[in-house]
Parts: sequence; structure tokens; C-alpha cells
Amino acid sequence: MALIEELAAIVGADQVLTGTDAAPFGTDWTGALVTQPLAVVRPADTTQVAAVVRACRAAGTAMVPVSGNTGLAGGTMAEGAVMISLSRLRRIVEIRPEARVAVVEAGVVLSDLHDAVAEHGLAFPLTFGARGSAMIGGVLSTNAGGSNVLRYGSTRGMCLGLEAVLPDGAVLDLMGQLHKDNSGYALKDLLIGAEGTLGLITGAVLRLVPAPKAYATALLALPSLGAALEVLNRLQEATGGGVEAFEYMPAAYHVAYETLYPTASFPLAQRPEISVLVEVGATASQDAAPGEDGVPPVLAQVQDRLAQMMEQGLITDAAVARSEAQRRALWARREAAAEVTVAQGPMVLVDIAVPLDAVEGFLARVEPRVRAILPDAQTLWVSHLGDGNIHYSVHHAAMTPPLKERLTEVIEDTVAALGGSFSAEHGVGTLKRGTMARRKDPVALATMQAIKRALDPENLMNPGKVLP
Repeated sequence: MALIEELAAIVGADQVLTGTDAAPFGTDWTGALVTQPLAVVRPADTTQVAAVVRACRAAGTAMVPVSGNTGLAGGTMAEGAVMISLSRLRRIVEIRPEARVAVVEAGVVLSDLHDAVAEHGLAFPLTFGARGSAMIGGVLSTNAGGSNVLRYGSTRGMCLGLEAVLPDGAVLDLMGQLHKDNSGYALKDLLIGAEGTLGLITGAVLRLVPAPKAYATALLALPSLGAALEVLNRLQEATGGGVEAFEYMPAAYHVAYETLYPTASFPLAQRPEISVLVEVGATASQDAAPGEDGVPPVLAQVQDRLAQMMEQGLITDAAVARSEAQRRALWARREAAAEVTVAQGPMVLVDIAVPLDAVEGFLARVEPRVRAILPDAQTLWVSHLGDGNIHYSVHHAAMTPPLKERLTEVIEDTVAALGGSFSAEHGVGTLKRGTMARRKDPVALATMQAIKRALDPENLMNPGKVLP
């Protein structure tokens, strides 16, 4: 109670939630993981965050940072801990169009940042289905990926500087706006992707890019994933690297989507076994200004290339978006993947990455191995095919912890044999700690543990996450 009273004195009594008021924060987005935080504290600024951290450290109480709480790896489980919510740190401090940077607090919602920079003809090109609730602190802490990694990279590459409160309450100011800074260790990059285990990110300087003036978006039916990579490479060459997204969805995913959203209509004449949502963005005016026929040159160019590849058998059908409404309908189908996956019931969900030309091999190898363990399992997947990231899930009504562990190890074996990673963009959290112990290089693990001990010797900052 003494700690609760101290926290209330720092942030105000109405900004400290306990008991049933705090309980909703202890449930992850899927609803599968539930803990009871000691309290949820909502500081208003970095000074208050630092004071909260110092108070928790003095009391020997664990702290768990939370942003939009949209993670899928159990990274915000907080039994008996103080959750530090960034929801009040929502200022977009500055947008500098000439330098193409935005200075923001960590509680800024991703879609709000999108809207703010769009007014300047710019984009922060990180995007995914949860952008309406995910916050900047969270996407930095998990090094989020999303649909546009193919063109712009993951979040780490979009961040020029950041501010963080370390486990002892000290404020680390790395809010530089430099594109080049070779003055010592890359501490910014160390904190990005650390899932709040090394410090609590409170602000960031983000790199902006010119917003596309026009898009060419299409759903393609393809005979094979090998053909899909050929299509990707040809479109990249034709557009000067303008392909922003290349998203693979199999027939089973479309069936599951239309079961969950029965009013949705399928845009192709038949549902193919392999389909890819492709999007090309044009930033140059000469590629975006509509011609006499009302069609932007980028769309005409992409249509021509698709027609050529259809004649060559690389594509069997295509539905090209003719309006923004049609484009959004195509994207709604892909961005509902998390909801569609969770709706299938008890599951093992993995977020893995393999080399681009190994996606087909992974699926060919893993499916019979899963069936050998669980013949009547339902499997579902989607893939950011342009960067080799696959979200693969196994569903069964009788899923038990031992069965989950067995299936996970079989999937891990398949990924490792292909030179892949067991975590592509969702992070490690609590759910992949066992995998970290089994699969991560021992020297790398020892180095991570040494860093954690150096910065957080009492193990109070998001304990029990990432490291085995």
C-alpha cells in the first residue's frame, strides 16, 4: 500500500488503477494469457515515468511497460507487477517536413501518426492491422515489421533517435536527428526490440518518407510460390523497387476469412490455392498523375506487366483495384489475419522467417510433420512473402501444453534446417522463452544476459520476458 500511495502522489490517484480496474490490462490481445497486475500507473510525461521507475525499484517491485497491448507473444504479462502505461504520452511534438522527421512521445497511436504526417505529403511507412491501437513505444520495443518491410525495412531502420528511462530511473537521451552518428555503441538499436527488458522507451525521432501519390494494387492467382518470386522480381525491376507489399494468402485462409466475414466477396473468378496481394506505390508525379483515360501511369505499367506474365503462365488470374474502396477491401482481407487466426480456436502460433526461396520448402516439410503428430489438425498461414516471414498456426480443440511443446519443436526443427529464425516480428515475450533456450546461439544468449545484468541487476524491468 505504501508503494501505491507513492505512485498516486507522483501521477495522481485517478491515474493509478488497482484490483478490477487493473485487471483488463493483465489480459493479452488474444485473451489466452491472463495475469493480475498489482497496479496500472499512467504517467503523463518522461519525468513522471522516471519517478515511477525509481519508486518501484526502491520497493523491489517488478515493472512491466505497456503500450497498446496488441502483442502476440505474451510480452506484457504482469502478475503482481506494476504496469506502466504510456497511454498519456500522446504528443506529436514536432513534424519537420524538410528534414522528413517526426518527434513523438511513445504513447502516440500509429494511425494518428499516419494521419498527422499525411497532411505534409509524407508517410511513416510502418503499417499492420493493429495500427489503430498499437503505440510507438510498443512498435519500437518489438521492432515491429508489418506489410511494408519489403520496401522500407523494420521499425529499427525507421528510428533516428529515442529517449528511454533505464531500470534505475535514469533518463537516457538519444533523441538525435542524425542519419550518421558513429560515436560509440549503438544504444538506440539495443533498446529497440528489447521488449522493455532494458528500459522503457518514452520518445522517438522517426524517419519519414514521401507518401505515394498513387497505388497499383492487385490480388494475383499464381501456379506456385516459385512463380510468385519471379513475379516479385520482375515487378521490382519494372518499377525501380516500388513494390511495397507482397502478401501470400492460401485458399484455406480465404475460406476462414469469409467464414468470419460472410458478407465479403472474393475478387477473383475462382479461389486459387496460391494468391498474392501486391501493391506498388508511386511517389513521382509523372507516375501518379492520371492520363487521359483516368489511369495513373503506375497502374497502367503494372497492368501491362501483369498481362505479359499471364501470357507466360506466371499468373493465372488477377483482380486489379480500380478505386480506393476496392484497394481497401483487398487490404481488409489481409489485415484481418490475427482475428481470423484467433477465431479458429486453441492453437500453436509461430512467427518465423526463412530465406525468400525457402517459404515453399518450409510449408512442404512442416505440413506432413504436423500431420504425423496430429492428423486431424487444422493449419493456417499467411506470409509477408517479400521478406520471408510466415505466420503459421496449428489448431485443434484438444490442444494441450505438452502437445503445443511437441508441435513447436517440430516446427522449430524445420525452420532451423532452412537457416531461418523462430521470431520474425512478434518478438519473444514469454511464449518463446523455451525456444530461446533451445535455439539461440549460447554465446549470443550469454551476451544478452550479461547486458541485462549490467542494466537491470535486480531484474525488475519486465522480468521473465525474452531471456530463458
